[in-house]
Amino acid sequence: MTTIERNAAVQSGYYFNPTTFNVALVERDGQRLPDERGRYVAIPAIAALALTPVLGALFLVFLPMLGFALCAEAASKNFIALFSGSAGELAVAVAPGWVPGQSHLAGKAARRGERKVEIDPLDVRLDALEREIARRRGL
Repeated sequence: MTTIERNAAVQSGYYFNPTTFNVALVERDGQRLPDERGRYVAIPAIAALALTPVLGALFLVFLPMLGFALCAEAASKNFIALFSGSAGELAVAVAPGWVPGQSHLAGKAARRGERKVEIDPLDVRLDALEREIARRRGL
């Protein structure tokens, strides 16, 4: 039994790929086999006629089983995930949250009661603009 590589130019006839369970028909000499994974085996026409309904029946029988198996796998993954929570998830739940305005990268802690006020140049310009608008409106 000679195996033939995929996408090879072959003589006319039927070729079976046991990897993909595919029967390919090559109509004319010199045509190429399909570019599927696996290797092909040349089979007689009688074997192709007998093999095609068998492969169809296998597909018909095992396709529903494949669906049930994939559904069971997905359900089992979700069920296992319920009981396999990690300590990292718990640590996130009990860790203190982010507090706006606090910086822990400043280098030293501020003293109690001492407040450092910084004036933003944008605030100064906005205040001047508000005063100018109020003056022009005559308020």
